Parts: sequence; structure tokens; C-alpha cells
Amino acid sequence: MKASLDSEWLEADGEGGYASGTTAGIRTRRYHALLLMATTPPTGRMVLVNGFDAWITTAAGTFALSSQKYAPDVTHPDGVQRITRFEPEPWPRWTYRLEDGTVVEQELFVSPGARATVLAWRLVTPAAGVTLVARPFLSGRDHHALHHENAAFRFEAVVSHERVTWEPYPDVPGILARSNADYAHQPEWYRHFQYDEERARGLDFTEDLASPGTFTWDLSGGEAVWILSTTGSDTDSPLPDDTVTDIVSRWRIDEAVRRSGPSRLARSARAYVVRRGTAKSIIAGYPWFTDWSRDTFIAMRGLCLATGQLRDARDILIEWAGMASGGMLPNYVPDVGECPAYNSVDAPLWFVIAVHDFIAAARSRRWPLSRTDRTTLRAAVNAILDDYEHGTRYGIHCDADGLLSAGAPGVQMTWMDARVGDRVVTPRIGKPVEIQALWLNALRIGSPGARHRRTLLHTGMQSFRSRFWNDAAGYLHDVIDVDHRAGTADSSFRPNQILAVGGLPFSLLAGECAKKLVDAVEARLLTPMGLRSLAPDDSSYMAHYDGNEHARDAAYHQGTVWPWLMGPFVEAWVRVRGGTAAAKREARERFLAPLLRHLDEAGVGHISEIADGDAPFTPRGCPFQAWSVGEALRLDLDVLAE
Repeated sequence: MKASLDSEWLEADGEGGYASGTTAGIRTRRYHALLLMATTPPTGRMVLVNGFDAWITTAAGTFALSSQKYAPDVTHPDGVQRITRFEPEPWPRWTYRLEDGTVVEQELFVSPGARATVLAWRLVTPAAGVTLVARPFLSGRDHHALHHENAAFRFEAVVSHERVTWEPYPDVPGILARSNADYAHQPEWYRHFQYDEERARGLDFTEDLASPGTFTWDLSGGEAVWILSTTGSDTDSPLPDDTVTDIVSRWRIDEAVRRSGPSRLARSARAYVVRRGTAKSIIAGYPWFTDWSRDTFIAMRGLCLATGQLRDARDILIEWAGMASGGMLPNYVPDVGECPAYNSVDAPLWFVIAVHDFIAAARSRRWPLSRTDRTTLRAAVNAILDDYEHGTRYGIHCDADGLLSAGAPGVQMTWMDARVGDRVVTPRIGKPVEIQALWLNALRIGSPGARHRRTLLHTGMQSFRSRFWNDAAGYLHDVIDVDHRAGTADSSFRPNQILAVGGLPFSLLAGECAKKLVDAVEARLLTPMGLRSLAPDDSSYMAHYDGNEHARDAAYHQGTVWPWLMGPFVEAWVRVRGGTAAAKREARERFLAPLLRHLDEAGVGHISEIADGDAPFTPRGCPFQAWSVGEALRLDLDVLAE
């Protein structure tokens, strides 16, 4: 594929850290880095090595392989013009053609668990007298921050055979470079790197980086290899006779095996399942999200269950079950020093759905689920249902009509959780439609052996069908009893209603009503990238997600497209057509295939968080999003399987 500033690659380390950049090699985000590690996996992420410059010297002269963007809008050097091809599989690989005909290949991969990024260069057209020089750019900062020239940065290097070590700041992990190169200590500050994506987001967008020296390889003599890791990592204490080329050769074989077999999307799914202590969790999205509960339980059904990674699913659910408080789960797991926020009404209900689907998958695959784990998960489900029935934070309780009421002024409770300053953009206080779909599904899951839940379920189902259906319009209200005012309704046409038919184990609607709803959603909300969050004919519709933080948050759920919603929509579409093989094949061609074409855009091999509501549906937000990938996998391997 062609290298571009609009497409990005990701190499995740399984702990929340990663390497990432544009396929053109120019860093456009503060998060683009060669070595970015999680100090308290998967949180506490720090950028240690931001990037590098590299150039080749031949008999014909010196040619840059790299390019940087500097303020004000200067690109230097000119290496990007020599990239003839970028290949994402099995890991990022660039081909450069120099003006004298020399062809050089560069590859990069991260070895999970080793906290190490490997770079390698080799001549495709052998020639004598060809040298490669690389100069790394270092910082040692929080991944959300920017770095600036200062007197405290320590350039000193400790050089020992193939190893060069730097300790830029106290209390920041040290950086270890292993290579088959000659190192020359030449400290320099490189100033005013410009990050265009940060500027477009209305944020600070320039930084200064420290470069302690250069590495020089005789490329004519063989492959140039460079391992960037941290002191204390696996590469810090290799076997005595291991050379850096031995390590890279072994890791390359291991990675080729690890990345073989499944589909491209299934391979990408592995980036999101990360270590949390001795357990596992799911990163909601790269580069800036950590592990969010709602995203985790939605995504894991595709990332783990559909792909057969039941051990990971078990570890994730057991870990989150231990975080319950008052029937609720934290909205996300915060970085060190932050308090968890229990302000998501749907995350605990998605947990119940995920437990149900996990147990069903374990049963169908004859996977051994221990009695202890089964008891732990059942207890967590019962605690959620009991506390939701009788009442917990933010007015969450089961009303007399069997439906779930929730919400308080100034608090965003559902997945439509954007706020601008003190204003919650879509408060949805009262009885949101998808919350009822989740609640009634959860009651059905928890009803065996609990007669009162069966009674609640019956009452709730009757209330849902009589109170939510907008007969005149042919679809469901988005919220009833708005702001806890009995009898009121918000009829905004949003995608939340699709969960009454698809995306959950049990449908709440059937027959003509279900088909009318699905057809209306298809006509008004469907795009090749997913469903719009608001119909275009609504006066509050916003066609584009761009501008500063306030502008973006205002548009987040007011028309912006969400790819993860393609999962519930397609499942609903197939269900109302009887679930036939013909319906599945048509759905795969009409809906899934266009979405999968996005794998060669934005986050290469992945699916973005969001997209603009109007054509051309430009990808926005995180280029690598767990529930977007997860729901596409669930469709591919489960819903549309014949």
C-alpha cells in the first residue's frame, strides 16, 4: 500500500504500551513513538523514545530515509519521498528507493512481554560501501504531555559492547539500546517538532526532543539491527552468548509464528487484550484510552469469545467482578492516584451480558469453567440485579412498571456520555431505550431460580412494548419519563433503539414492529462505517467531528458515526429476515464488507472509533478502537457464520 500521513500503524506490547506512527514515517501525534511503555500495566504510560532520523551514504552521496515536521510547517529531511511501498503484514515494513538505484528495506515490530521495539534495515540491492546512520529522539514524559528543552535532561550514556544506556530523568525508566552499530556520543536538542493532528484537535502541538548521539552501521556487511527497550527488561539481561542479531532472529521467528493463522482482523484483536496485574483487561482504544468497563464487555464478545480466547475472557470478567461497588462497576480503571468513577448505568448490565455469553461459549466449546469461577460470576451478576432493582447511585432503580430509571443532573450515565464544560450534551435522564433492552435481557439471564425476577421481566416487557413504541412514526422513543417526569418522551431518532432487536441475546420486539424499526434505522442512520448517532434531519445534527475539544465533544453523539453499532444493526437486520443463510450472505456483502475495507485506512488493520456523519465519512477519534474491532469480529465469526 502507499505510505500516507492519513494512515497509522500500531505495534502493541500486551501491557498497554506500544509503538505507533504514520505509514509515511512523520509523527503527527504526541502519542506517536518508538518506545512507549506502561509503568503500571496497562496504565502509567510514558514515552521514552519518540522517533529517529536515519540516512544512508553510498558512493553517490547521502540520502535521508526519515522526515520530521517542524514548526512552522517545515518538513525536513526529505526521506518520505523515497518510500515506494509500505506493507503492514506481518508487521510494518517500508521499502525505500534512493536516487542512485539503491533499495533499502526497513522493518519494525514489538515483541510482546519484552517491552522492546525492534528495527532492522537491509540492502535489497547489495553494494559495497553503504552505511546507515540513525539518531534517536528521546523524552521521558507522560504520553498525554509534551516535552520541552530543559537543563535537567541527562544526556550521559553508558556504553558497553552492543549496549547503550541512558537515564534521562530520575524516577523515569531508563532506556536501553542494543545494536550491532558503532555509537558516537553527540548530544543535541531538536526543537519545535510539529504534530498536525494535535493542532487539528485544538491542543498544544510542538515539542523539543533530546538526541544523545548517533548509531552507524556498515549496511554492506549485513543487516542492521536496533533493539530499543528499558533497563530491567528482558533485553537487559540476555543469555551470555546472545548477540543482538541472535535475539532479533529468534524474536522474528517467534513473531511470525504468533501472527500466522487467523484473519487479519483477528490478529489485530490481540492488541487490545492486555495484562492488568496477574489478570487481563481490554484497552478501549489506542492511543489515549485505558480500560473502560462498558467498552470491555462489548468488545470482549468479539475479541475473546468469537475468537475462542476463553481464558482471556475468564480473566477479564473475574478481574472486573472484583471491582463491583453497590451493584456498579467503575466507568474506567484510572491511572495511579485517581479515584474510580462509578457513573455508568449500562456497564454493569453489559457485564451481565458478557458473563452470559462467556458461559454459553464455554459450554459450547466444552471449555472447563471451575465451580469457583462460576460462583464468583454468578454472585456478581446477582449483586448487580439486586442493587439495580432496589436502588443504587444516581437514582438507578427499578420502577413500578418494571423498567429501569436512572440519571441525575450533571452526570452522564449512558454510553452517550459527552460533556462540554459543565453541560452534559445528551443527558438522557429517565428511562433510555437501550438501558431497558439491557435491563430486561439481564433480568431474563438472572431469572432462573428467582421467581420475583420473572415477574419483573414480565411487567417490564409489557411496559416496554406499550410505552416505547411510537406507532405514528414506526420506531421507538429514545427516552421516556424524561428527567423523571412521568409520561414524557424524547423521540429523537437515535441508534440506541436497535438494541431492542439486535446486539443482545434476546430481542424485545418481533414481527412487523421489529422490521419497521430496523428498516427505519437503515434508511436514516446507516453509513458504510456504522450508524449515525442522530438522524441527519434533526435540528441538532452535526455532520462533522472536528475542531477543538468543545466542538468535538458537542458533535460526539449528535450525528457522528459509530462503527461498533454495525454489530447490533446487522444482527437485528438478519434476525428480522429469519436468520437464514441467504440473509447472512447478503448482510456480509452489503454491510460487513464495506466496513472491512476500512482496514486499509486510518489505523491500518483496525477499525476507527468514529467517523463523520456526512460523506465521505472521514474516520475520526482513536484510529484503533476495541469495540469497533470486536463487533466486526463478532459479526464475521459468529452472527454471520453459516
